[in-house]
Amino acid sequence: MKHLIIKTSLSLLLITLVFSGCKKSLEDKFVNPESTDAASIPGYFADLIHNDRVRPSYWNLRTFLLTHSAVYAQTAFFNPTTGMYQQIDGYTNDYWKDFYAPGVMGMYRAMEVAYAAMPEDEKARNAIFMEAAKVVLYDQAAQMVDNFGDIPFSEAGSLPTTNTVKLPKFDEQEALYTSFIQGLDEASKYFATAATTSDFNKYDILNSGSLDKWRRYANSVRLRLLMRISTKYEATARPAVLEMLNNPAQYPLVDGNNVKDYNPATSDILLRPLTTNTNSLTDAFRELPSYYASDYMLNKVMNPSNDPRIPVLFDKFGVTEDEVFTPNPTYRAMPITFTEAQVTAEFSKYSIIDSATIWMNAALPGLVVTASEVNFLKAEAQERWGSTAAAQTAYETAVAQSISFYYYLNSISSGKKEIKPSPAEVNDFVLTSSIAYTGTAAEKLTLIGTQKWLHYGVLQAQHAWAEVRRTGIPALTFVPATLAGYTLPPTRLMYPSVEKSNNAANYQAVQAKDTRTTKIFWQP
Repeated sequence: MKHLIIKTSLSLLLITLVFSGCKKSLEDKFVNPESTDAASIPGYFADLIHNDRVRPSYWNLRTFLLTHSAVYAQTAFFNPTTGMYQQIDGYTNDYWKDFYAPGVMGMYRAMEVAYAAMPEDEKARNAIFMEAAKVVLYDQAAQMVDNFGDIPFSEAGSLPTTNTVKLPKFDEQEALYTSFIQGLDEASKYFATAATTSDFNKYDILNSGSLDKWRRYANSVRLRLLMRISTKYEATARPAVLEMLNNPAQYPLVDGNNVKDYNPATSDILLRPLTTNTNSLTDAFRELPSYYASDYMLNKVMNPSNDPRIPVLFDKFGVTEDEVFTPNPTYRAMPITFTEAQVTAEFSKYSIIDSATIWMNAALPGLVVTASEVNFLKAEAQERWGSTAAAQTAYETAVAQSISFYYYLNSISSGKKEIKPSPAEVNDFVLTSSIAYTGTAAEKLTLIGTQKWLHYGVLQAQHAWAEVRRTGIPALTFVPATLAGYTLPPTRLMYPSVEKSNNAANYQAVQAKDTRTTKIFWQP
């Protein structure tokens, strides 16, 4: 196997192995297609989707989300150490690298090269792969922006596309978001009239060749991005969002057809595990009982409302004495104000993240877009700009769908199955508990934001953190850490050291912005 060895930015070292003639690629792992040595757009596309930064894999969940986003958004408990809010540079380096090389960006550049070399008739047959790949690329790149701000994008990966080594500039984050929003709209229009192919059906390991789901995926990510900018750039977001919500036939969404007791397996955009990736969370949570329930989530939100999701999100935990396990009598979270000494002394008294639904669930998919998220986005938009009645309908649907979703995750595990509440029980919870849709407009927006944050939880902590920064909901209490310079959570992640050193000339242009307190452009 030949290797191209060039000292350059990680964002330029795009999938060297893909272009080196390596005979073992992911193309012969998915749906067991015929193995091939030739560059293949379908194979690259399957590789692009096969993303362990989307799956709940050990390296993404344990080393990145649970040490950064989940800490800053408090969707899981974290040990109160002196540096609890400090960014871990090594893990950020890995996250950065896994987007550029050999991640989504790397595979997309490989697809561009292969596509450009094709005759026109082959381009026509492979255009569908390029459009679907763009949706994934824009989704993942927007999350990079949410974490870092300006990122290399337009010039990233110039080597395979131009045969020229060029260190990539950092593109301005607002311009990138604008291009993503426009590109997603164009992709949705493409899928509205496109025809699928047998190859696309075979290699599409995300949506199984469903053009309707690709269209809904594109629209839903676009809605997410528009709402993300809406607090600061309302004049831009409002008309675009209302156009989408007022024209559901033109802009279908991943909303479960607005059915409360819906089927996530057929509606949501979920990256399902492959047979080679079935024990990722066993590793991710092997430090039991390190992962406790969030104080705010369980004690402040779910317990007061007697939330039916509690049994599928948390275990009571307890102690073992004389080989007899005694669970705690109730679900309760460890207070956020605990010291390290208190955590050590009293850890067995508090609830942990559920083992069957999350911790030991080998069937757990990667969460890309869920119906509950989309309906929460619709609820916020309607409450701010449309009908409060429509907002209430969307909110109540979103909460009920979140219940359906987490019980679905529990049902596909090999662990203890919880009894799903009946539609009547769910309806009673939504309408009569402390989460019922009542109060002023501001109070209703707080309900929406809090329940959306709860739904994102541990598995989509990156979006929970983004929404907390955008809206300030929920109003979390952060105990200051004692490490100088890291007393509170950041407003963005700093660029990883490897990018700063290997792309030093271009880094200079963004160096002044590279602080823990610099806001992402959409933050008010």
